[in-house]
Amino acid sequence: MSTPTARHFPATRMRRMRRDDFSRRLMQENSLTPSDLILPVFVLEGDNQREAVASMPGVERLSIDLLIEQAREAYALGIPALALFPVVGPEHKSELAEEAYSASGLVQRSVRALKRRCPN
Repeated sequence: MSTPTARHFPATRMRRMRRDDFSRRLMQENSLTPSDLILPVFVLEGDNQREAVASMPGVERLSIDLLIEQAREAYALGIPALALFPVVGPEHKSELAEEAYSASGLVQRSVRALKRRCPN
């Protein structure tokens, strides 16, 4: 048998969390769409190069020309952004990471190619 307080709880239902649109959206159920995603892409030197990543089945490192195709496919699917991960050879690695801010670095060339061929 229920107690009198349990039967009438809550006596008053506060609606302050439902008053504003912002609060309602904050507490609503989660929804995930392609526009919420960022596609990670591993980029390597060369042309028409595709190399499997052994530790990640189904993931490949792509050269810049294939990266452009991948970016177009992602955009067509509604994915608005890419995260670029360069595969930098040991000859370009240094203690000061000069390749990271070199104008001719792999990421910089990738970004320029993406902006030129996939402006959106």
